[in-house]
Amino acid sequence: MPLQSTGNRIVPVEPLLVEAFRYNKWANLHLLDVCKDFNDEQLEMTAPGTYGTIASTFFHLLAAEQRYLKRLGAGEPQISERDGMFPGIAVLRDHAVRSGDRLIEIAPHTSPDEAHEAKFSDGLFTLHSGVVVIQALHHGNDHRTHICTILGHNGVAYGDMDVWAYGEATGAIVPVATK
Repeated sequence: MPLQSTGNRIVPVEPLLVEAFRYNKWANLHLLDVCKDFNDEQLEMTAPGTYGTIASTFFHLLAAEQRYLKRLGAGEPQISERDGMFPGIAVLRDHAVRSGDRLIEIAPHTSPDEAHEAKFSDGLFTLHSGVVVIQALHHGNDHRTHICTILGHNGVAYGDMDVWAYGEATGAIVPVATK
């Protein structure tokens, strides 16, 4: 188990990776909940410089999470953008729970150097699990930012969903009582 020095303590890195995926799941669910009552017109909102509409961005983000799990040997995708039909926020939320839980489950058992074959549009490649894991985290942050940009551009409040808000929501950040 790789170790990380934190001051005077040496701790395994895997629990930190698990926490990063807990944040990823929490942030996905937070943003899906913001949009859960949106009508079709609101789900089609977009803004310059983003991936696309809110609907297409959520669909892309969560379908990709399932593809990352497949590349890590942890399941077959249950949704695909190739189907072309947006399944709705409630269905995507269910997928976010499942893929989020699965990423949290496999994070401590994934060797960064384990090699997998993956087919992309421009060919077949060997890639290491570490790249897939980092991409899963980056991709979620990237596309949640796109959705937040769309919401902000259209005057829709979405609340705090940064890591500090996650810490407060999960009890990892608490005020110190003063006398």
